Amino acid sequence: MYRPLLALPVLLLAITSVHDHYNMLLPDKPSAKKGEEVTFTYQWGHPFEHQLFDAPKPAGVYVLAPDGKKSDLAAKLEEVKVQTLDKKEVRAYRFRFKPEIRGDFVFVLKTPPIWMEEEQEFFQDTVKAVLHVQAQKGWDAVAEVPFQLTPLTRPYGLQPGMVFQAEVEQRPEPRHSGDRPAFLVEIEHYNREPPQPVPPDEQITRTAKTDPSAVVTCTLTDPGWLCLTAQRDRGKRIHEGQLYPVRQRATFWVFVEEKIMPGLCK
Repeated sequence: MYRPLLALPVLLLAITSVHDHYNMLLPDKPSAKKGEEVTFTYQWGHPFEHQLFDAPKPAGVYVLAPDGKKSDLAAKLEEVKVQTLDKKEVRAYRFRFKPEIRGDFVFVLKTPPIWMEEEQEFFQDTVKAVLHVQAQKGWDAVAEVPFQLTPLTRPYGLQPGMVFQAEVEQRPEPRHSGDRPAFLVEIEHYNREPPQPVPPDEQITRTAKTDPSAVVTCTLTDPGWLCLTAQRDRGKRIHEGQLYPVRQRATFWVFVEEKIMPGLCK
Protein backbone atom coordinates (compact mmCIF):
# COMPACT_ATOMS: atom_id res chain seq x y z
CA MET A 1 0.00 0.00 0.00
CA TYR A 2 1.32 3.41 -0.84
CA ARG A 3 1.50 5.95 1.94
CA PRO A 4 3.63 9.03 2.72
CA LEU A 5 7.28 8.79 3.78
CA LEU A 6 8.34 10.92 6.73
CA ALA A 7 11.96 11.34 5.65
CA LEU A 8 14.10 13.89 3.83
CA PRO A 9 15.25 14.59 1.16
CA VAL A 10 12.86 12.17 -0.53
CA LEU A 11 9.83 13.60 -2.32
CA LEU A 12 6.67 12.82 -0.38
CA LEU A 13 3.92 10.98 -2.20
CA ALA A 14 0.18 10.74 -1.70
CA ILE A 15 -0.78 7.50 -3.42
CA THR A 16 -3.48 5.12 -2.27
CA SER A 17 -3.47 1.38 -2.83
CA VAL A 18 -4.63 -1.89 -1.30
CA HIS A 19 -2.63 -3.64 1.42
CA ASP A 20 0.47 -5.23 -0.09
CA HIS A 21 2.03 -8.48 1.00
CA TYR A 22 5.75 -8.64 1.70
CA ASN A 23 8.29 -11.44 1.98
CA MET A 24 9.87 -11.67 5.43
CA LEU A 25 13.35 -13.25 5.58
CA LEU A 26 14.41 -12.78 9.19
CA PRO A 27 17.24 -14.33 11.23
CA ASP A 28 16.62 -15.03 14.91
CA LYS A 29 19.44 -12.58 15.68
CA PRO A 30 20.82 -9.68 13.56
CA SER A 31 24.47 -10.54 14.33
CA ALA A 32 26.38 -13.61 15.44
CA LYS A 33 29.82 -14.92 16.27
CA LYS A 34 31.88 -17.23 14.10
CA GLY A 35 30.59 -20.78 14.53
CA GLU A 36 27.30 -19.68 16.15
CA GLU A 37 24.18 -21.20 14.57
CA VAL A 38 21.49 -18.80 13.31
CA THR A 39 17.96 -19.74 12.27
CA PHE A 40 16.30 -17.90 9.38
CA THR A 41 12.52 -17.88 8.92
CA TYR A 42 10.77 -17.01 5.67
CA GLN A 43 7.16 -15.78 6.04
CA TRP A 44 4.61 -14.14 3.76
CA GLY A 45 2.06 -11.51 4.73
CA HIS A 46 1.67 -8.05 6.25
CA PRO A 47 4.68 -7.32 8.50
CA PHE A 48 3.28 -4.35 10.43
CA GLU A 49 -0.03 -6.00 11.33
CA HIS A 50 1.63 -9.44 11.69
CA GLN A 51 -0.96 -10.98 9.38
CA LEU A 52 0.57 -14.19 8.00
CA PHE A 53 -0.48 -16.35 5.07
CA ASP A 54 0.88 -19.50 3.41
CA ALA A 55 4.34 -18.68 2.06
CA PRO A 56 5.15 -19.90 -1.46
CA LYS A 57 8.02 -22.34 -1.74
CA PRO A 58 11.12 -20.27 -2.62
CA ALA A 59 12.40 -20.57 -6.18
CA GLY A 60 15.92 -20.29 -4.79
CA VAL A 61 17.88 -19.26 -1.72
CA TYR A 62 21.63 -18.75 -1.32
CA VAL A 63 24.21 -16.81 0.65
CA LEU A 64 27.14 -14.64 -0.41
CA ALA A 65 30.02 -14.97 2.06
CA PRO A 66 32.43 -12.13 2.92
CA ASP A 67 35.08 -13.77 0.70
CA GLY A 68 32.69 -13.69 -2.27
CA LYS A 69 31.85 -17.39 -2.21
CA LYS A 70 28.26 -18.25 -3.13
CA SER A 71 26.57 -21.20 -1.38
CA ASP A 72 23.19 -22.67 -2.34
CA LEU A 73 20.93 -23.16 0.69
CA ALA A 74 17.90 -24.74 -1.00
CA ALA A 75 18.66 -28.18 0.45
CA LYS A 76 18.57 -26.69 3.95
CA LEU A 77 15.01 -25.36 3.59
CA GLU A 78 12.50 -26.93 5.95
CA GLU A 79 8.76 -26.40 5.64
CA VAL A 80 7.23 -25.47 8.99
CA LYS A 81 3.93 -24.26 10.38
CA VAL A 82 3.69 -20.96 12.21
CA GLN A 83 0.71 -19.75 14.19
CA THR A 84 -1.26 -16.67 13.19
CA LEU A 85 -2.80 -14.26 15.65
CA ASP A 86 -6.17 -16.02 15.31
CA LYS A 87 -4.53 -19.36 16.26
CA LYS A 88 -4.51 -20.78 12.73
CA GLU A 89 -1.44 -22.39 11.20
CA VAL A 90 0.15 -21.25 7.95
CA ARG A 91 3.11 -22.47 5.94
CA ALA A 92 6.55 -20.93 6.38
CA TYR A 93 10.11 -22.06 5.71
CA ARG A 94 13.22 -22.21 7.86
CA PHE A 95 16.89 -22.98 7.47
CA ARG A 96 19.85 -22.96 9.83
CA PHE A 97 23.20 -21.41 9.05
CA LYS A 98 26.53 -21.51 10.88
CA PRO A 99 29.08 -18.90 9.69
CA GLU A 100 32.60 -20.32 9.52
CA ILE A 101 34.42 -17.02 8.91
CA ARG A 102 34.09 -13.45 10.15
CA GLY A 103 32.42 -10.79 8.01
CA ASP A 104 29.01 -10.02 6.54
CA PHE A 105 26.87 -12.70 4.91
CA VAL A 106 24.25 -11.58 2.38
CA PHE A 107 21.27 -13.93 2.11
CA VAL A 108 19.20 -13.87 -1.07
CA LEU A 109 15.78 -15.51 -1.52
CA LYS A 110 13.87 -15.59 -4.82
CA THR A 111 10.17 -16.33 -5.09
CA PRO A 112 8.20 -17.85 -7.97
CA PRO A 113 5.58 -15.59 -9.61
CA ILE A 114 2.85 -15.13 -6.98
CA TRP A 115 -0.70 -14.52 -8.21
CA MET A 116 -2.39 -11.72 -6.26
CA GLU A 117 -6.14 -12.10 -6.72
CA GLU A 118 -7.15 -8.75 -5.22
CA GLU A 119 -4.57 -6.77 -7.18
CA GLN A 120 -5.11 -8.79 -10.39
CA GLU A 121 -1.37 -9.05 -10.99
CA PHE A 122 1.66 -11.20 -10.23
CA PHE A 123 4.40 -10.41 -7.74
CA GLN A 124 7.87 -11.76 -8.45
CA ASP A 125 10.22 -10.92 -5.62
CA THR A 126 13.84 -11.03 -4.52
CA VAL A 127 14.53 -10.65 -0.80
CA LYS A 128 17.89 -9.85 0.84
CA ALA A 129 19.07 -9.77 4.46
CA VAL A 130 22.54 -9.36 6.00
CA LEU A 131 23.96 -11.33 8.92
CA HIS A 132 26.85 -9.51 10.60
CA VAL A 133 29.59 -11.77 11.99
CA GLN A 134 32.18 -9.78 13.98
CA ALA A 135 33.89 -8.02 11.03
CA GLN A 136 32.63 -5.30 8.69
CA LYS A 137 33.24 -6.85 5.29
CA GLY A 138 30.87 -7.57 2.40
CA TRP A 139 27.63 -5.94 3.56
CA ASP A 140 27.19 -4.20 0.18
CA ALA A 141 27.66 -7.32 -1.97
CA VAL A 142 25.63 -7.31 -5.21
CA ALA A 143 23.69 -10.50 -5.97
CA GLU A 144 23.30 -12.09 -9.40
CA VAL A 145 19.66 -11.11 -9.79
CA PRO A 146 18.01 -8.72 -12.28
CA PHE A 147 16.47 -6.38 -9.68
CA GLN A 148 17.64 -5.69 -6.13
CA LEU A 149 18.28 -3.13 -3.41
CA THR A 150 21.91 -2.72 -2.34
CA PRO A 151 22.67 -0.77 0.86
CA LEU A 152 24.78 2.37 0.73
CA THR A 153 24.52 2.70 4.52
CA ARG A 154 25.98 -0.13 6.59
CA PRO A 155 22.83 -2.16 7.43
CA TYR A 156 23.61 -2.92 11.09
CA GLY A 157 24.62 -0.99 14.18
CA LEU A 158 21.75 1.37 13.36
CA GLN A 159 19.68 3.32 15.86
CA PRO A 160 16.34 5.17 15.76
CA GLY A 161 16.61 8.56 14.10
CA MET A 162 19.43 7.60 11.75
CA VAL A 163 19.10 7.95 7.97
CA PHE A 164 19.43 4.86 5.74
CA GLN A 165 20.18 4.79 2.01
CA ALA A 166 20.03 2.01 -0.57
CA GLU A 167 20.47 1.89 -4.32
CA VAL A 168 18.20 0.11 -6.79
CA GLU A 169 20.26 -2.15 -9.06
CA GLN A 170 18.64 -3.41 -12.24
CA ARG A 171 19.74 -5.47 -15.21
CA PRO A 172 20.16 -4.49 -17.91
CA GLU A 173 21.27 -1.03 -16.75
CA PRO A 174 20.32 2.00 -18.90
CA ARG A 175 23.06 3.18 -21.26
CA HIS A 176 23.28 6.58 -19.61
CA SER A 177 22.89 7.41 -15.94
CA GLY A 178 20.33 10.06 -16.86
CA ASP A 179 18.07 7.30 -18.18
CA ARG A 180 17.61 5.72 -14.76
CA PRO A 181 13.93 5.89 -13.81
CA ALA A 182 12.48 6.82 -10.43
CA PHE A 183 11.50 3.66 -8.60
CA LEU A 184 8.71 3.47 -6.05
CA VAL A 185 9.95 2.17 -2.67
CA GLU A 186 7.75 1.10 0.24
CA ILE A 187 9.04 1.03 3.83
CA GLU A 188 7.38 -0.99 6.58
CA HIS A 189 8.25 -2.28 10.05
CA TYR A 190 7.77 -5.85 11.23
CA ASN A 191 5.83 -6.37 14.46
CA ARG A 192 5.65 -9.70 16.26
CA GLU A 193 2.24 -8.55 17.46
CA PRO A 194 0.12 -5.80 15.86
CA PRO A 195 0.04 -2.55 17.80
CA GLN A 196 -3.21 -1.73 19.52
CA PRO A 197 -4.96 0.13 18.14
CA VAL A 198 -3.69 -0.38 14.60
CA PRO A 199 -2.85 3.08 13.19
CA PRO A 200 -4.27 4.42 9.92
CA ASP A 201 -2.79 3.26 6.62
CA GLU A 202 -0.59 6.31 6.15
CA GLN A 203 1.26 5.48 9.37
CA ILE A 204 1.85 1.82 8.48
CA THR A 205 3.63 1.86 5.11
CA ARG A 206 5.77 4.82 4.10
CA THR A 207 6.38 5.45 0.40
CA ALA A 208 9.21 7.22 -1.40
CA LYS A 209 10.77 7.55 -4.83
CA THR A 210 14.42 7.07 -5.67
CA ASP A 211 16.47 10.09 -6.76
CA PRO A 212 18.09 10.41 -10.24
CA SER A 213 20.88 8.06 -9.09
CA ALA A 214 18.30 5.38 -8.14
CA VAL A 215 19.01 5.94 -4.44
CA VAL A 216 16.26 5.86 -1.81
CA THR A 217 16.63 7.67 1.52
CA CYS A 218 14.56 7.01 4.63
CA THR A 219 14.67 7.74 8.35
CA LEU A 220 14.77 4.79 10.75
CA THR A 221 12.05 5.84 13.15
CA ASP A 222 11.61 2.74 15.31
CA PRO A 223 13.70 -0.16 16.63
CA GLY A 224 13.32 -3.66 15.20
CA TRP A 225 13.22 -5.11 11.69
CA LEU A 226 12.27 -2.85 8.78
CA CYS A 227 11.97 -3.65 5.07
CA LEU A 228 12.44 -1.46 2.01
CA THR A 229 10.74 -2.76 -1.14
CA ALA A 230 11.40 -1.31 -4.59
CA GLN A 231 9.23 -2.25 -7.55
CA ARG A 232 9.02 -2.07 -11.32
CA ASP A 233 6.71 -3.34 -14.05
CA ARG A 234 8.05 -6.43 -15.79
CA GLY A 235 5.77 -7.44 -18.65
CA LYS A 236 2.76 -9.75 -18.45
CA ARG A 237 2.00 -13.35 -17.58
CA ILE A 238 -0.92 -15.65 -18.42
CA HIS A 239 -3.38 -16.58 -15.69
CA GLU A 240 -6.52 -18.59 -16.54
CA GLY A 241 -6.20 -17.73 -20.22
CA GLN A 242 -5.68 -13.98 -19.76
CA LEU A 243 -2.64 -11.74 -19.59
CA TYR A 244 -1.96 -9.90 -16.33
CA PRO A 245 0.87 -7.54 -15.33
CA VAL A 246 3.92 -8.73 -13.42
CA ARG A 247 5.24 -6.47 -10.66
CA GLN A 248 8.88 -7.28 -9.95
CA ARG A 249 9.92 -6.29 -6.45
CA ALA A 250 13.16 -6.15 -4.48
CA THR A 251 13.07 -6.21 -0.67
CA PHE A 252 15.93 -5.47 1.73
CA TRP A 253 15.62 -6.08 5.48
CA VAL A 254 17.37 -3.82 7.99
CA PHE A 255 17.66 -4.14 11.76
CA VAL A 256 17.46 -1.07 14.04
CA GLU A 257 18.81 -1.36 17.58
CA GLU A 258 16.49 -1.00 20.55
CA LYS A 259 17.96 2.20 21.99
CA ILE A 260 20.61 4.83 21.45
CA MET A 261 23.81 4.13 23.36
CA PRO A 262 24.74 6.83 25.91
CA GLY A 263 27.14 9.44 24.63
CA LEU A 264 26.59 8.81 20.91
CA CYS A 265 24.13 11.64 20.36
CA LYS A 266 24.69 14.93 22.15
